[in-house]
Amino acid sequence: MVQGFQTASRPRTGTRVSQGRVGGARPLLRRGEGERKARVCLPCPATATAADNKKLQIVEDLQKTRLITALKTPYLENGRFDLPAYDAFLEKQIENGVEGVIVGGTTGEGQLMSWDEHIMLIAHTVNAFGRDVKVIGNTGSNSTREAMHATEQGFNVGMHASLQINPYYGKTSEDGLRVHFEKVMDMGPAMIYNVPPRTGQDIRPEIMESLAEHRHFIGVKECMGNERIAHYSAQGICCWSGNDDEAHDARHDAGAVGVVSVTSNVIPSIYAKLMGSEAQPELNAKVQKLVSWLFAEPNPIGVNTCLCMTGQVQPVFRLPYTPYNKEMQEEGLQLLKELGEDVIGHENLRVIDQSEFTILDFF
Repeated sequence: MVQGFQTASRPRTGTRVSQGRVGGARPLLRRGEGERKARVCLPCPATATAADNKKLQIVEDLQKTRLITALKTPYLENGRFDLPAYDAFLEKQIENGVEGVIVGGTTGEGQLMSWDEHIMLIAHTVNAFGRDVKVIGNTGSNSTREAMHATEQGFNVGMHASLQINPYYGKTSEDGLRVHFEKVMDMGPAMIYNVPPRTGQDIRPEIMESLAEHRHFIGVKECMGNERIAHYSAQGICCWSGNDDEAHDARHDAGAVGVVSVTSNVIPSIYAKLMGSEAQPELNAKVQKLVSWLFAEPNPIGVNTCLCMTGQVQPVFRLPYTPYNKEMQEEGLQLLKELGEDVIGHENLRVIDQSEFTILDFF
């Protein structure tokens, strides 16, 4: 029991989200399972050429995508995905100028999902919205084997590209980094994600510049600041800021293509303007307090709480995440009210009592 909250656990049996095959793919990988042998079917040259051309076109298209939302995953009280809420939320994102989404990233809590859940959500997003928005599946892992299997499954169910993080915790050498990323990029279009505060290892420019030569390299979601982004942009390497507070200046001063944003879950129309062709310094200054509030605790705690306050998702958290307290919510409520109709769900704004939250410890 977590003090101050409702908690909910589920039995070990019957917890799989999807059974069998998804989108015609082979049985889905589960974390920790042993290697499976698979038959390799070699396509005819004409088919291979068409498939390769499609992948290269996706790379080119994604390199023009300015606003990508790192999408929140909503839950039901039983711990399963709330797909009706997810669909309604994503529709509003698209209506407000979002061009791409990261499915199952840090914000979407991919780190708390089974691979079954992960691939099912990617498949659902592609099937429901794949014609309207670019779907980037977070299929990276600190295990090259798992990253390759998950990325294969993601492409099998139709994702446009993968998001790939460098191996964390069990860090590798720089040579190992190159080989790891090359293996997953061989499978299809990929955006590399550099976030040293979370992985414990910086992907240095020398490595990124080498990776940029791969035909399936889209670019980098870079969290090391605008000086690094400017360095890459000068060399023709596509960059997306991974820091919402710096994203406007990254776009207009450092040459970034755009942003992979957490805050755009809440105010997508504003971030669409910030990533437009004209600089918007006054508008950028207006959102900085909200950005600071959203990141007062490690992401995704702030955005999870915020989306509960706006009624976009049910007040359900998967541990180890717990919501902001009443005082923090009241602070955020005032910031959200100041932004008015630009906030999705502004008409539902309220402080959520701690007793209303369901905290899932085993799901």
